[in-house]
Amino acid sequence: MKIGVIKESDQGEARVALVPDTVARLVKAGFEVMVQNGAGISANFADSAYSAVGAALSENSEYIYETADIILKVVPPSDSEIDRLKNGGILIGFLDPLRQPRRIAKLAERGITALSMELIPRSSRAQSMDALSSQANLAGYKAVLLAAVELPKMFPMMTTAAGTIAPAKVLVLGAGVAGLQACATARRLGAVVEAFDIRPQVKEEVQSVGAKFIEMPLEEDTVADNGYAKEVSLSTQERICQALTEPIKRADVVITTAQVPGKQAPLLVTKEMIATMKAGSVIVDLAAEQGGNCAYTQPGREIIENGVKIVGAVNLPATVATNASQMYAKNLQMLLQLLVSKEGSLNLDFADDIIDSACVTHAGEIRNQRIKSALSEQLSAF
Repeated sequence: MKIGVIKESDQGEARVALVPDTVARLVKAGFEVMVQNGAGISANFADSAYSAVGAALSENSEYIYETADIILKVVPPSDSEIDRLKNGGILIGFLDPLRQPRRIAKLAERGITALSMELIPRSSRAQSMDALSSQANLAGYKAVLLAAVELPKMFPMMTTAAGTIAPAKVLVLGAGVAGLQACATARRLGAVVEAFDIRPQVKEEVQSVGAKFIEMPLEEDTVADNGYAKEVSLSTQERICQALTEPIKRADVVITTAQVPGKQAPLLVTKEMIATMKAGSVIVDLAAEQGGNCAYTQPGREIIENGVKIVGAVNLPATVATNASQMYAKNLQMLLQLLVSKEGSLNLDFADDIIDSACVTHAGEIRNQRIKSALSEQLSAF
């Protein structure tokens, strides 16, 4: 079975779907791998490294689209890229299906079997394929480094002949993979760290990385079936904002990570809260692309309000593209080993919960009811 890797065309996207080490494993397993020239350069993987492990290089992306049975990507395909896919072929990557249902519909029209890495279930069996987690881990790490650069203070406590400098206070909102890594990284840099999440069961995980968990009893269920936080009522959101007012006021750095798949990110840091923060404080908003957890967030921009710098962080994993590509490639490798039998035939077994969850289109149909609903909502808006 032939695998094709195309150079990502999105501005600022430095990752690549497969790295040479993973290509070597796939070739050994019996796959043919074609890589577009320059696909890995931005992530520091030379063309020669791919050819050395058995990949076929091609200047012509059109040839790869026409001949590959499986196309692997990082970011969702553009409309023109969808048009170039081989009819009946297989596409695997981050497809953003709940926010881009019309593109998913187009994939179905083309007869493409598409698997979305966002929809890999959160289970111990699927852990090695969980690309959302692998990339969020890096985003949480990089968010803290961004904050440390922007903050006009040091993170660690320091005792000197000129006096003692108090450690920075960091507040992390959302204790998923990104949030927990942010907590751990901020602690390693010497900050005093607090964290909040609407899921009470993450308290022990927060404490395990050295942060204090801010507890708040909530009357409604806050955990979705997939383990992620679910959208809560307006009254609960208001109670959360009230509970966070004081922690935000005393924080030097606030890192927000709260997202709900397919929904607008919840507003956690209001204009009124920012007005109480110390001048020079920093907010890094990892939910910027979903509307942001902060009232002033603008995706991809840094703005200052009331002396507080607000960073609308976008695609942080791409800023550590070497490691991000290595982790993502491993996620894809494990999924491919599940999808393709040792004899090289496609094993599209929908009785398998991983394949059933991730496969969004097959045989001309959209398989996921939530994507169908999102498509109906978008179409009715016109």
